[in-house]
Parts: sequence; C-alpha cells; structure tokens
Amino acid sequence: MAIELAGGCRAFALREGEPVAQGGVRIWRHVGRERGADAISLSVLEVAPGAATAWRNPECDEVLFVVSGSGDLLGGGQRHRVAPDTGIFVRPGSRLAESNPGETPLLLVSSRCPDPGVRILFEEAARSEADSIDPGSSLVRFDDQPTERAGDGRWFRVLVDAKSGCEQVTQFVGFIPPGRAPDHFHEYEEVLCILEGEARFWSGDSSAPVGPGWGVYLPRRQPHCLENTGTKPLKLYGLFYPAGSPAVRYHPEGAAR
Repeated sequence: MAIELAGGCRAFALREGEPVAQGGVRIWRHVGRERGADAISLSVLEVAPGAATAWRNPECDEVLFVVSGSGDLLGGGQRHRVAPDTGIFVRPGSRLAESNPGETPLLLVSSRCPDPGVRILFEEAARSEADSIDPGSSLVRFDDQPTERAGDGRWFRVLVDAKSGCEQVTQFVGFIPPGRAPDHFHEYEEVLCILEGEARFWSGDSSAPVGPGWGVYLPRRQPHCLENTGTKPLKLYGLFYPAGSPAVRYHPEGAAR
C-alpha cells in the first residue's frame, strides 16, 4: 500500500497493485502525470523466464535500470547481456527489445521524461536484431563508472547522463552511510529505489520505513531526508529530471551544498 507523505512525496512497493500484463511481461506504473508528477515517470517491468518483449519509445528520453535478474538486450546485430546495476538509455523514437533466457524474472525500472503518458507502444518481439535498438542508444554498467563524492560520507556513480547521450535525465547509483543527514531539497523531480539496506524516508514531519523493493517519489523543492537506519551503507538507485549533479542539494533556507 502506497504511503502518502507531506509535500506530495510518496513511498511504494515496486510490485504493489494490479499490474498490466502483456504476454510474459507485467508492468506496474507508480509515478506519472496522472498521479501528480510534473514531468517524470516510473514504471516497473517484470519479464518472466523465457519471455521476450519489445516496444517503441515515444518522443521522450527513456532510461531503464536492471534491478534484479539478467537478460539480453537486442540491437546493432548483437545480443548484449544485461545484469543488475546496468543502466540503459533509449533515444526518442527508438525500438527496444528485451528477452529473458534465464530461470528467474528480470526486473527493470523505467522512467520517461517528459512523461508521455500511460500507454506503452508494444511491438512484435521477434524481429531482426539489427533494428531492435537504435545504435545511438547506450548501455552503461556500474562497474565501469568512476566514483564521485557528495559529502557526509555519501558517494555515487553516474550511469546515464549527457556523456551517454542523454541530455534530459541523470541516472545514478548512490550509497549513504548509517545515520541521518540534515533535511535538504533539490531543484529537480526525482524517483528513488532502495536496493540494499534499511531506511526511513522523511518528508517534513512525516516518514515511512523503506527497504529493498521500495520506491520513493520526490517533487521538486520538497525538503526531505533519507535516513539510513541500518549498520551498513544504504544502496539506492536514483533518477532525476531535469539533469544535473547528484551531489548538489539545498538547505530549506536555500543555501547550496
């Protein structure tokens, strides 16, 4: 059950609610214009073992992230194996094809910015690999990216941004040490997914416990804090629009850090 918090923030389980089914794919949409977002979206896609899917991206930037499982991304005449901590950027108008030859579900999160709406333009999955994904789209792995520091012991690695061809969105994986940092806000709209660890998300005086398998939506300029309530670093996935640096944050009084 989604938890509504102060200022329009919301926490939710990634697989909560009734999904839309398309063949061997299940889709949960948690963030979008119809739910009060300005321009960002977040959908969860689960590809069943042995299933394949393909869709045509509308005129927006689409950025995906592999949460768990593994699969094949088809494109450029080749099969690209994708695994957890892989970011995928799909240019506007491009076709994406994904298959899961494994024995466990492949779980991805997808954000489209600016949000084109609920509809997904599915296509026949069994097509030539040469046109499955536009050659200009990008696949970025966490292990290949440099580490950047953000203060208070936080660090992160950016996966998708302008360097990978995406001018509109920034995608990253970050780590937060145990404890609670001061409340802050951002000049962008953001979605988060908890990958490892236990935390409490604060928005004003309201809060919700979150852990692996949970997501959070943050409106622009809403003061908040993600408190690591465990004893080990908290690992999270983040994506925000418009693009920028995950290291920049502002005190409620307006001073940048």
